[in-house]
Amino acid sequence: MYTYEPSGVCAKKIDFDIKNNTIKNLVFTGGCPGNLLGIGRLVEGMSVDEVIARLKGVTCGKKATSCPDQLALALEEWKAGRLEADSLSAFLKIVAS
Repeated sequence: MYTYEPSGVCAKKIDFDIKNNTIKNLVFTGGCPGNLLGIGRLVEGMSVDEVIARLKGVTCGKKATSCPDQLALALEEWKAGRLEADSLSAFLKIVAS
């Protein structure tokens, strides 16, 4: 599980897994529950690059960013190796396999 702290949006945290370069278990904490749950369901199983291409640059009202844009930024951070997996989640995955 990876965790990203977005800025400039209502959501306070974005958690997600990536398996074989596809998005799994996306959860936003805070923000607009229905919309963010919908985004999570829509991107489940999509490739990281496809999600970035579709969501990067989306804005919310007068803000320069949005929750979808922040997800794209989180995925870019992951691709660049700047996000580390949550150690507890990584441990639980090892134990479960």
